[in-house]
Amino acid sequence: MTTATATPSLTPEPVRFAYWVPNVSGGLVVSTVEQRTDHSPAYNVDVARTAESVGFDYALTQVRYLASYGADAQHESVSFSLGLLSATARLKVIAAVHPGQWPPAVLAKLGATAQALHDDRFCLNVVSGWFKKEYTDLGLPWLDHEERYRRAEEFIEVLRGLWGTDDLTYRGDFYRTRDVTFRPQPAQSPELFQGGNSTAARAMAGRLSDWYLMNGTSLDGAREQVVDVSERAAQHGRRVRFGLNGFAVVRDTEAQAREVVEEIIAKADVAKVNDFGTAVRQAGQATADRKGMWADSQFADLVQYNDGFRTGLVGTPEQVARRVVDYRRRGVDLLLLGFLHVREDLERFGREVIPLVREIEAREGVVSGDRADVA
Repeated sequence: MTTATATPSLTPEPVRFAYWVPNVSGGLVVSTVEQRTDHSPAYNVDVARTAESVGFDYALTQVRYLASYGADAQHESVSFSLGLLSATARLKVIAAVHPGQWPPAVLAKLGATAQALHDDRFCLNVVSGWFKKEYTDLGLPWLDHEERYRRAEEFIEVLRGLWGTDDLTYRGDFYRTRDVTFRPQPAQSPELFQGGNSTAARAMAGRLSDWYLMNGTSLDGAREQVVDVSERAAQHGRRVRFGLNGFAVVRDTEAQAREVVEEIIAKADVAKVNDFGTAVRQAGQATADRKGMWADSQFADLVQYNDGFRTGLVGTPEQVARRVVDYRRRGVDLLLLGFLHVREDLERFGREVIPLVREIEAREGVVSGDRADVA
């Protein structure tokens, strides 16, 4: 495998935008700062319709059954996603799911039906899992880090097999089927996203996933993961697309935007942030090479629970648009964004930042690496 300094060939393609659906209480930061947001269905339908009207392509619903990182009330992700799909016309909705909480054959059938009902806009984010207490409190088996990724790979293999194969017989360590044929099979299989940034996660993405989602990171950090996973995918004759978490704060001046972030951190709910930090030790910190999500996150990073502050989308519309394009040049295909006041901040981002990004892309011929050819 070559190093992360490999220079790929270039191909033009616009960056896409997604947002975190606030289907859990507490907003998208673990802070007592005012958040004009709501986890109710009505609020979220309004947000989804606004998002697709201002240029967002995807929405990602969170999966959580028990309270964590300040979310004391939660709506289940798959059913919530179906509701948002019913309320929109163009937006793709990504339902986060955990292997070990869903039988893959049942979810495959649900996904095939959802595609037929909603014009092929249903997607899945397969989350290998880090929240041990949730599994044990629900009476579900808890596996170590590497085993969770082995299970997630089998989970995806069963999904893909049932969506595109007749008489599927699958014999894995975690899942089994016998001569299963689904009718109807989806005309287009749901896009499969994958969380996790560890070595095991990168290998899994190279073999199987359509999308690899990164926690918030620097320009160099994003580029390193893009090149690494792309090289792994190329060994299997595949191409993977890349999403990056970010927390966007767009204000009239850079000073105003930075003050918002400073206030969020200053008003952090210390106990809940520390509890979250303890829980995520089952993720990157649990790996042999200590590489992965939250492996080196500090207290301030965890206040936005996907390290979103690290991506640096803070400033005026012009500054944030330029930052987005800088990530696009490093191979990021999609920005997965969180916001403080979700409805109003998302709308402003769509109306003021996305058009500037499109202008820069057109003016400068923005390109990114064709990750199918990074040798």
